[in-house]
Order: sequence, then C-alpha cells, then structure tokens
Amino acid sequence: MLDSRIKTIAEAIVASGGRPVAVGGFVRDLCLGIDAKDMDIEVFGLALEDLEGVLARFGRVRRVGRAFGVLRLDGKGVHAEFSLPRRDSKRGPGHRGFDVQVDPGLDFAEAARRRDLTINSMGMELPGGNILDPHGGRRDLERRVLRATDTATFPEDPLRGLRVAQFCARLDMTPNEELVRLCGELDLAEISSERKREEFHKLLLRGVRPSLGLAFLRRSGLLGHFPQLAALVDVPQDPRWHPEGDVWTHTLMVVDEAAMLRTGDGDEDAALMFGALCHDFGKPLVTQTKADGTVRSPGHSEAGIAPTRAFLDSLRTSHALIKRTSALVRHHLAPAEFVAQGAGESAYRRLARRLAADGVTIELLVRTARADHLGRTTKEALARSFSEGDRFLARARALAVADHSPPNAVLGRHLIARGLKPGPEFSDVLRRCRAVQDTHGWNDPDRILDAVLKDSTAREPAPGSSPDHS
Repeated sequence: MLDSRIKTIAEAIVASGGRPVAVGGFVRDLCLGIDAKDMDIEVFGLALEDLEGVLARFGRVRRVGRAFGVLRLDGKGVHAEFSLPRRDSKRGPGHRGFDVQVDPGLDFAEAARRRDLTINSMGMELPGGNILDPHGGRRDLERRVLRATDTATFPEDPLRGLRVAQFCARLDMTPNEELVRLCGELDLAEISSERKREEFHKLLLRGVRPSLGLAFLRRSGLLGHFPQLAALVDVPQDPRWHPEGDVWTHTLMVVDEAAMLRTGDGDEDAALMFGALCHDFGKPLVTQTKADGTVRSPGHSEAGIAPTRAFLDSLRTSHALIKRTSALVRHHLAPAEFVAQGAGESAYRRLARRLAADGVTIELLVRTARADHLGRTTKEALARSFSEGDRFLARARALAVADHSPPNAVLGRHLIARGLKPGPEFSDVLRRCRAVQDTHGWNDPDRILDAVLKDSTAREPAPGSSPDHS
C-alpha cells in the first residue's frame, strides 16, 4: 500500500503537470512481495527547478547531484529520492565514466532502457499504482531469469557484472546465456575497490543463497579478478571428510550455511560471512596428495591468514573486519579440536581472550565452525548434526566465556597498592597475572598477585600451543 505522504507528494507533482513514476528496486521488490521502504521516483514532464519547488512544500530539499537531476526530500518519515529521466552515454573508463543528459521529455520506455536488468526497468505510476513494464521485467521475475535490458549498452558499466552476481544471490535467480556472455566481457579492473566491496557485502549479507552469486562469477569468467577465490577451484580434499568435492564446492556450501546463521548484527554477520568465504584460503597453498591417494592440508588455517588479508585489502575493507575475519580463519577448527583433545578450562579461557583481542567471541567462532561442518555431504552434516560444536559451546558457556573474554582480575591499581611503580615491568606482571587467572580460574586479585610475585616462573603458555587437559 502506498504511503499516504508519498501519495500526497505525488498528487502535488501531478497537479503541477508532472508524471511521477516509482522505479527500480522498489517496484521489483513490490512485485516479489518484498517490503521496501526507500523509493526512487522519476518525474517526467517537469524541469528540475519546478520539481524542486513542489517538493519544498513538504520539507527541506537537497540536490544530491545537479548533473544527474537528483533531489532528496528530508521530510518527516519520507524515504524517497526524486530524479528526472536521463540518457547516459559512455565517455571514459569506470563506473562513473558517463555523460548524463537530463531530459524531462523522455518517454518511460526510453528512460528505462538505461537500467541494467529488465527486472529493474519496471515502473509504477503514482499515485495510481499502474505497473509500467516496457522491457518484460515482470515476465522475467516470474521465470526467475536475469536478462539485460539493452544488450548494446549493458557492457558500458563494468560494475554490472558484480551487480548480477549479488542479484543471483539475493533473488535466487538465474542469468540467461546472453547475460553471462556480456558479463564475461567486462573489465572489473575499472571498478574501484570500494564499489567491489559494496557488491560483495550485498552478495554475502543480503544473499539468500550466496553460492549462486559466487557460482555466477566462475561461470562468467569474472572469478579470475579475485585470485584468492579462483585458487580454490579444483583443489582436492580427502573424500572421507569432504565427499562433496573440491575446496570451491565446499566453500559454496559453507557460505550458504553461514547465511542461515546470520543474526542481523551487521558487524558480526560481516565477519561470519567473510570468515565462511575465506576459511579455507590456505588449502591451495598447503594441500598434499600422497602416493596412496590420501589428501592432507596441514596448517591450512594459519596459511590462510595471508591470502585472507590480501583479499580483504583488495576490497578496502575495514581494519576491524580484517582482524575479525583473520581470527575466524585461524581458529575455525578449534571447536572440533578442543573437544577431540579434551581441552581443559584454561584453554577455553585463553582462546576467549585471544579471540576478544580481535573482536571475536566464541559464539561467533562456533557459528563459523558450524557452517564449515554442515557445508559438506558427510553423514553427520546431512543429518544437520555438529556434536563437537554443541559440546564446545556448552563448555564455553559453563565457563562464562562464550560471549566475552574473562575480565582481568588484576589491574594496574592492584599493582600500585602492592608498592610497584608504573613502568615497563607493569605489562609483564599483568600478563603473568592473566596467565595465572586463566590457568586456575581465580578471580581474587590478591590471590593471583601472591602467586605471581612469589613465583617468578609463572608464565602464560605460548600462543598456538596445544590445548591442555584437565
């Protein structure tokens, strides 16, 4: 149902001689039954100044781009951008290399021709609600097919290749052969790292089946622009643990499993999804096939850190996301290993502390490990069982370290109270206090300090050492 405020604004535009048409994703999602708040409205038949005058009655108007004829209305509860129809012509490389000609006199079919896909080229007349579909987008939605609106101009914007990938993932739709061919001819090197990152975020964080977007990148030949992903193809795995096939096949299954474990927390979901995508980046570097056919990937978790950082750096992701994703890659086997090795309480506390230093919780680690475990075709995975992860998480919760690291019992003020003067030795004493706290589970500052100051041999186990037993 059309928002009453938008309806009132549309009626005012019509009264001034304009023809307002909702366009793009809003109309597509409406046809799919998906709730969409933000609306893009194209106004035909009015000059930009006249449209600006109408909108000014309803709130403050900002010109988002004079050359593009785009206006944003900052009215209470109004989520819409208004623009004039335009023609785009390619003049240079990249996503922004276009000359734009605003033309209020264009008809809708011609204005919609510049849009990438037929499903995005529909319109809805306001305030009446009549659907305009000159390029067959509604039929393509029903057939669940992605098709270029104009095959002649589609290749002009290389970003469209990544947009197709994320639409495959988000809408569970299949590109036709012509669209695959068109995308395969695009040069993604023209696209900024930031724009690539935005499309990957949409693919991973909004995708119902992220695997479809990744599979499209391979099918179209665009995967080669992401060498860390392309390296996963045809890397063998031991069929006892991975009967589904190579590392690429496994990774596609894992990202789909991870998508079902998203919580709606943007930062956590980003770490989860990129962690799932990157978790086996080390396997192409260390995988060995022995003479008897056995396949092993020793140390692949640690080996995956460098390619993970390189991939995320190429997308200009935040430093925080790089740290969190790297931590998940490094420790994604920990839940199964801790249970198998009978790790003691101190190992859980130390792990929680190491993860927290990188902005990760044990809860998030288990979600990543669960996606890894279920993203295969073993008997246990097909039964939707991850008993090691359940036991690992239960133990972490019992120790109160599942969603945070143990708070430091000994602080600087406790050392000062013991007569120690602030200086370089403070950090060493505090480190040793944390080691004693994690080893014994003590929370009494005096008890911990007594042990540390009386026993200079108290040392934290080296990072990366095997879990202890208790």
